[in-house]
Amino acid sequence: MSNKSPPPRPAPRLYLATPVVDDPASLVAELPALLAAVDVAAVLVRLKETDQRTMISRIKALAPIVQTAGAALLVDGHPEIVARGGADGAHLPGIAALKEAMPSLKPDRIAGVGGLTTRHHSMDAGEIGADYLLFGEPDAKGERPSSQAIAERIDWWAELFEPPCVGFAISFEEAHDFAASGADFVLVGDLVWADSRGPKAALIEADAAIKKAFAAVAMGQG
Repeated sequence: MSNKSPPPRPAPRLYLATPVVDDPASLVAELPALLAAVDVAAVLVRLKETDQRTMISRIKALAPIVQTAGAALLVDGHPEIVARGGADGAHLPGIAALKEAMPSLKPDRIAGVGGLTTRHHSMDAGEIGADYLLFGEPDAKGERPSSQAIAERIDWWAELFEPPCVGFAISFEEAHDFAASGADFVLVGDLVWADSRGPKAALIEADAAIKKAFAAVAMGQG
């Protein structure tokens, strides 16, 4: 038997959700500076519901900017237009949507999943082949578990399972705590866009929060 310790866990990375995109022009102008300011692993594009052709054109406007910055562009829902828009994958809202989307996304594109209300659902998502699991996003009524419950779910998943997990943070404190709990990625959205200092300052603070948490955990393990 080997007594080798497991390889060190990589530092958590940011995952940025856009506001709901109607006209992408302002986002096209703003994204390059944001993605240059900190390390963002992926951008989740939330599209305003409209006809497919229009949604595809909006993805096409954003995808090159995100991808040139070295990040992946994922579409919130709509797996059927991912390939045509040149996106890297889709985020699906639950097990049924994940199962339905897998044939169109795999093996070339990313299939992430949220809406996992139980540990059983989380394990099902891992077995189906989700590329990541998101914990902590609000439901249709805008309700979500407590920060502590989300952190506990992240800790449980990170300890036992291989696929990456993402913590949905609505505050800088949550970004710190979810990174400390073992999240591979921390998703920030309205936290960044609603900040009175502007999204760049908020994104830098969120990045600092997850780096601080990771450094503290790494020191504790050293």
